[in-house]
Amino acid sequence: MNMRNKVKVYRKAANLTQEELALKLSVTRQTINAIENNKYNPTLELAIKMARFLCVPVEELFVLE
Repeated sequence: MNMRNKVKVYRKAANLTQEELALKLSVTRQTINAIENNKYNPTLELAIKMARFLCVPVEELFVLE
């Protein structure tokens, strides 16, 4: 199974840069970049923090295929 995400879509909708989102979530910009490019799956804790911050259900932000 693969997991894909819509982090970039929701980040842009919130008018945030990767750097701004990273600062809000206490991670590096490189982490946000890796997640957006499906090179890294975040921890459950980070996935939930991202979803809450972007005001979207975690199941909408991350989709298991």
